[in-house]
Amino acid sequence: MAGMWSWRPMPNLDNLKKRAKTLVKQHRDRYYPVVEKLRAAVPRFAGLKDREILDAAFTLADAHHVVAREAGFASWALATKELKKSPNAGKPAQEQPQSPRLCVAYPQVFVTDVKRAAEFYSRKLGFSIAYLYGEPPFYGLVSRNGVGLNLRHVDSPVMPRPQTEEESLLSASLVVDGVKELFLEFKRRGVDFAQTLKLQPWDATDFIVRDPDGNLICFFNPASDNDRLWSKAPPRA
Repeated sequence: MAGMWSWRPMPNLDNLKKRAKTLVKQHRDRYYPVVEKLRAAVPRFAGLKDREILDAAFTLADAHHVVAREAGFASWALATKELKKSPNAGKPAQEQPQSPRLCVAYPQVFVTDVKRAAEFYSRKLGFSIAYLYGEPPFYGLVSRNGVGLNLRHVDSPVMPRPQTEEESLLSASLVVDGVKELFLEFKRRGVDFAQTLKLQPWDATDFIVRDPDGNLICFFNPASDNDRLWSKAPPRA
């Protein structure tokens, strides 16, 4: 449970070395999910976009720094020094069986023009374009704060727009910390809303954006945040 103290065994130096090599390989292979970790751990990546991080040089020494910090050490040199003194140094670590754990989901949004859709999510909604595949693009990924949407080309809409609108058929629902502020940001950018900011009967607060292909993307905050959110009157569309 988030925020609770939990005990973690002392890491094994050999395992940290293996994790560092894996991290280098993931960066070289442009494995997108590691981007947020690298941005947070490597100072020179702090202000870079996702694609710029994947394009930048990332050495084994950088990876050593990342895994050392994750293990609770200030530096790789300190991690090496402390772990070499451990009674288990040089012994293979005993892997503890772990239950499967879901990490992230990337909803797939069907669009008739991937490049146009990527530009919309980038310019209007503040997402970064992680990648586009094909010429012209037939697949892509856009992300903001580690939340991603896959863009998949189709020749015609998967769902008729009237039905999508009438039944509020969402393509994705994204949890937001600061939904009111995000709504105001999108409003300033002239985003097309299918529904403006609204407190729902089930005590969640949300708004729905309509992309150029008519896909409905919902942004909402958990019900537990609503006492703070609605301390002032909601903005009008």
